[in-house]
Amino acid sequence: MAAAQGRLSDGADGMDDTKEGDRNGGGTPPPLPFRAAVDALRTARLRPQIEIEPAPAPKRLAPFAYALEATVVDGDQDLADGRLVLLYDPDGHDAWRGAFRLVTLVRAELEPEMAADPLLPDVCWSWLTGALQARSLSYGEASGTVTRASSHYFGGLAERPAASQIEIRASWTPREGLGGVPDTASHLASWCDLLAQVAGLPPAGPGDASVVTLPQRRDPHAR
Repeated sequence: MAAAQGRLSDGADGMDDTKEGDRNGGGTPPPLPFRAAVDALRTARLRPQIEIEPAPAPKRLAPFAYALEATVVDGDQDLADGRLVLLYDPDGHDAWRGAFRLVTLVRAELEPEMAADPLLPDVCWSWLTGALQARSLSYGEASGTVTRASSHYFGGLAERPAASQIEIRASWTPREGLGGVPDTASHLASWCDLLAQVAGLPPAGPGDASVVTLPQRRDPHAR
């Protein structure tokens, strides 16, 4: 298993902002609760198919942020990828109803007939909430979108098969525990469970046998 790694920044905004920062407000060291939450993320142990890499933390939505990117790998195939950002505002945030917030983007390629299933968005959202509940994690203010996109190729690209993608964008407030620090390691593990489900990997253990996953892709993208 690989330990999670990542990168600290002084702020955060949308998941598409890739600007990196290594400053914090006025040079002030990150508060202890944020440092403890980040340390937990850095030391989390994950299933071997999940490859974690550093990511620039987005800016502007919070004074402090920490970002991770992950890819689900099976042999030489990339089955899914995603990004997880931990936000922290020492003063709290009315919309979050807490000082911490987790924001994620998860993507995977699908077969067109699977993408056409009208129940797929509801199922994908249930995978996120189910992954958190499976680890008995307390959270609130969950929100997000599930988007299906299809690409059809013409002209000089006509030989390419049609491609479909599922994309989950979501955020939630992890409930704070001792010292005002949420169990970020378990939230990261739940997020990786979501990635594995979207990628179509089998359950990680006997306790996950009831989880419904996407079937294995017939032609996943080679790395």
